[in-house]
Amino acid sequence: MPVKWMSVLLLLQMSCYFRSGGCGKVLVWPLEYSHWMNLKIILDELVQRGHEVTVLRSSSSVFLDPKKASGLKYETFPTTTNNDKVEKFFTEWVNRWIYDVPKDSCWRYYPSFNILFGQFSDFILNLCRQAVSNKQLMAKLQESKFDVVFSDAIGPCGELIAEVLQVPFMYSLRFGNGYGLEKFSAGLSFPPSYVPIIMSKLSGQMSFMERVENMICLLYFDFFFESFPAKDWDPFFSEILGRPTTMVDTMKKAEMWLIRSYWDLEFPRPTLPNIEFVGGLHCKPAKPLPDEMEEFAQSSGEHGVVVFSLGSMIKNTTKERANTIASALAQIPQKVFWRYDGMEPDTLGPNTRIFKWIPQNDLLGTKCAL
Repeated sequence: MPVKWMSVLLLLQMSCYFRSGGCGKVLVWPLEYSHWMNLKIILDELVQRGHEVTVLRSSSSVFLDPKKASGLKYETFPTTTNNDKVEKFFTEWVNRWIYDVPKDSCWRYYPSFNILFGQFSDFILNLCRQAVSNKQLMAKLQESKFDVVFSDAIGPCGELIAEVLQVPFMYSLRFGNGYGLEKFSAGLSFPPSYVPIIMSKLSGQMSFMERVENMICLLYFDFFFESFPAKDWDPFFSEILGRPTTMVDTMKKAEMWLIRSYWDLEFPRPTLPNIEFVGGLHCKPAKPLPDEMEEFAQSSGEHGVVVFSLGSMIKNTTKERANTIASALAQIPQKVFWRYDGMEPDTLGPNTRIFKWIPQNDLLGTKCAL
């Protein structure tokens, strides 16, 4: 059995633990866009195994469509905004992340990141408050007697709902900024002498000065992660649970963390029994490409192809940025598949084709990106 499916089986066992001889009931607190795409792979497998999976979504959700349920159940709660505003928020947020945040050093990166993450945190907090303050919704969830809550660790609230419902919970996570989530909430160790902090742009072969730089990056992110929940999240958790507590203390109670990466792609470091690496769960056998794409891919010769996409949220950009990207792509020898939904750039090279949609898994075959 492939190692990557072992964690799915562990999840299945957990969700069936309280129901001898039967399947379990799973409540899900998800995020949008690519986070949802990764999480849905596991949820679909749970449904295939006979488990009852209920996804908690807001009425302003963009990506979570009950019409495409494929066996999933959805519980929708009302919010004070609409999905157009939510989509605009995330699109603008990611654009600023990609284009406006300096990434050449962590001390230049940190101030801009602090502002952006604060905006994201405020958005999720408002969403969470509307969910847990909805007495009718929480009463219905309580009556449903879920066995486990499954949540994306980047967007807090799943653990709070699990505490209110008094059921165990578990997380899905790719990585936290500066490894803060894994370090403070999951208890993982990241020795800065030989493990470069994520987003530090350092390698595993660090000189003495690079290790000093890595330590500074570590302190930056440690300070951020220890300070940001205290202002809003800790009082909110204490208010809802009716006792003094913190967000981090609540997150520490997670039964399991599913890390969306491969162990052999990570830097060697200590781990814990409740940490499972599940990289590649979203990879599937490649299907035949459309004729136009197949012909273009085959024309690449020995150089191969490049798939260029800015993720599930960014479909276009400004004309100036599009021309800059197109000019850079025109200089490489590979044929380029570019997922883009804007006007064709003036500097588009003959080696680049623009597509509104790209079957990325089929193009990359089994070498699926994380």
